[in-house]
Amino acid sequence: MAEHPDMGEIRDDPLLREKAPVFSDRHDAGWKLGAFLTGIPLLDHPVVFAIPAGGVPVGIELARKLSAPFALAIVRKIRIPGTTESGFGAVTWDGEVLINEPLRDALGLSEREVDRAVGETRENVKARIVRFTGGGPFPSVKDATVILTDDGIASGFTMLAAIRSLRRKDPARIIVAIPTASRSAAQLVAGHADLVVCLNIRSGLTFAVADAYRHWYDLGDEEVLREIGQIQP
Repeated sequence: MAEHPDMGEIRDDPLLREKAPVFSDRHDAGWKLGAFLTGIPLLDHPVVFAIPAGGVPVGIELARKLSAPFALAIVRKIRIPGTTESGFGAVTWDGEVLINEPLRDALGLSEREVDRAVGETRENVKARIVRFTGGGPFPSVKDATVILTDDGIASGFTMLAAIRSLRRKDPARIIVAIPTASRSAAQLVAGHADLVVCLNIRSGLTFAVADAYRHWYDLGDEEVLREIGQIQP
């Protein structure tokens, strides 16, 4: 990846550092992020990819602001057994599996537990592909500037998995654009993306994406479908 001169660069809004909340909701965050991106040269043919569910409203606003095509990058966290939110890795739309090995070791997960969790996540990803896209082919990104977004990143492993899968499709550049992120996650992702644009970077012992938003809730599948329907022709 050494041929990408911007690798490792992070651009944020100094006025929003360490602050929370800073956005009304995901649409507000996407609109502000899009406005920020318009001041950055993005090369030709930008394509916005949103990670559902929370990244969809953000991605829709980015696509509108940049007059760019919109698509989904379906990635799911591999849940830690016995939890509903925390993950120790991620699975992407094309079967890419990325495991947070230090966390896995710290949790003491057996091979059987990992295999079961990965298998369940794969099935979940397959179901979401059918539900959200109808199972159609993944859009071509060859020589395009990919703008990959979500509503925020806490650990960064979901985003890393998406970047790895997209790299294999020969885009000209991958820009990760998110409203909010922990400083450690932004630095981790910046080592693999060509550029990270994050309006609100926060440090500290704990981090929650939700803290950046005044109005926050988990998006259900039906709302994701309604959101997608607003931008599709």
